[in-house]
Amino acid sequence: MEPMNWQTFKEHLEAHTEQVLQFRYAPDTLVEASYHITEIKQAPITSVDCGGVMNAWTEVIMQLWVPDNEVQDRAMQVNKALSIVALVEKVLPLNPNAIVKIEFGNSQFDTRQMLPNAIITEGENLVVDLQADSVQCKAIERGGSCGTNEQGEECCTPVVEVKPKVQLKNLVSSASACTPGSGCC
Repeated sequence: MEPMNWQTFKEHLEAHTEQVLQFRYAPDTLVEASYHITEIKQAPITSVDCGGVMNAWTEVIMQLWVPDNEVQDRAMQVNKALSIVALVEKVLPLNPNAIVKIEFGNSQFDTRQMLPNAIITEGENLVVDLQADSVQCKAIERGGSCGTNEQGEECCTPVVEVKPKVQLKNLVSSASACTPGSGCC
């Protein structure tokens, strides 16, 4: 699955401003209606993978927080979430191509960043269906493999090109060479 970018995520919100914004983090389990969007982060990431290849991308991370002892019957409307986005974008222009992640946790669910898998209309709700992010080996994505080969070499190490040794030959013979004081130059 290709991760959703910020532009696509925001367009989904803009198309459903009057609906109630819900986040599903587990089967049949929504983030509590009292959640707050506490911050929106933009994280430029630069990494070097196990094959020695540099990678760079940007993530926009929307953080949700559920306060203790606060109960609400309805979650915020999409237009309220968009007003928070507008406040953020006045100060921090968000990269439209950035990968979107939703950060959430509570006492029964360890805090983690999840990817929007789908955005679904369910009655008056706009539900962002979340899925866990996964770890991947970029060497495999480039057509390599992960682990070791039959010779015990690590797959991800950079390929070192062995250059053949060249023997240099002196093309100037000593008999016809100019020497200081010989008058040949």
